[in-house]
Amino acid sequence: MRDKKRIVVKIGSSLLTDQVRLTPRWGFMQYVLEDIARLREAGHEVVLCSSGAVALGMRMVGVTPDSAGLRDKQAAAACGMPLLLDAYKHIGHQHELQIAQILVTLGDFEHHARFLNTKNTVDRLLASGVLPIINENDTITTEQIRVGDNDRLAAKVAQMIQAQHLVILTGVDGLYDRNPSEPGAKLVETVHDVSQYLTVTEGVSTLGSGGMLTKLQAANMAQNAGCHTLIANGEGEAPISAALTGRRRCTTCVAHAEPLTSWATWLTNRLQMAGSIVITQAAAEAVERGERGIDRHDVHSIAGSYAKGDVIHVYDEKGVERARGMTDFGSEETAILVRNQEVPVKALLGYQSRGVLIESTNLIVLDDRHLQWERQPEPA
Repeated sequence: MRDKKRIVVKIGSSLLTDQVRLTPRWGFMQYVLEDIARLREAGHEVVLCSSGAVALGMRMVGVTPDSAGLRDKQAAAACGMPLLLDAYKHIGHQHELQIAQILVTLGDFEHHARFLNTKNTVDRLLASGVLPIINENDTITTEQIRVGDNDRLAAKVAQMIQAQHLVILTGVDGLYDRNPSEPGAKLVETVHDVSQYLTVTEGVSTLGSGGMLTKLQAANMAQNAGCHTLIANGEGEAPISAALTGRRRCTTCVAHAEPLTSWATWLTNRLQMAGSIVITQAAAEAVERGERGIDRHDVHSIAGSYAKGDVIHVYDEKGVERARGMTDFGSEETAILVRNQEVPVKALLGYQSRGVLIESTNLIVLDDRHLQWERQPEPA
């Protein structure tokens, strides 16, 4: 860890919050910010992705993790966010840390212009020596428009700022080859292909929205961008640097030696599926060979509602996801073009176009490094 690095640290609600009293765990936060201060003194740039607002606000709203509905959680987030930031500010002041808060939603990652605006803000804060603390804006998000877990949110941040390390602090030492409570369970110290371990990742913490599955999904996203992911126990002193320097046992998901470009990374690593199309086998083979994009004559069916500029998932007729790409037509226009393939585009839509749904430059063919999404239900 001699060279200066960008490091994204993710900590969840179960570490930040006393699960009974729903109050901040001050000792844990002290260790984390003290460690971040040391890393910054060594020349590293650190971004913190922090959960905790919803849990800290539940007592004020009068609900518990088991009873809270969506509106309760939104209100709890509004109450808990000032408490969380006040705790960070109070402890950060002891270590001469200036902090800033960035609240994001799904669209800030999925829409390219907003993605770049968010990146510019984080870059500017880092250049000013300020510690960005990023969290999803839970006060306004719903199930349909939320990231859903801060593991993958942190991975998107790591991709966005081209970080070298993503450190996910959790309540266990890392990924085990089976349920850690089972006799003989062994810690997996190095992972190259996360897909080999997806079947042993069931389970979600009481306060958190993710389990080990979302951590491996996050690791895969980071790997594709050339970022190593460390999944480590967050308890005790120097939890971040101890994992980074090998003084603490953890799971390291190794970055790909040849990472994708920033554009390809943004296109392929999605947080939600906007929609999908099924193309013919012949078209799928041509796309995989890099011969061309996708036009309306290639499409067999459409699923989901999406807009021009959204990234959609491309399946072949066997249900295998072959590519992801940014579409030049929304789902309604696409449906019109596909159902009337012999009619000129201008006659159908009122403007001239070649009818290419996804240009080859906006289309990325998936390979073994990507976790595939399960096929969406067939349209009615």
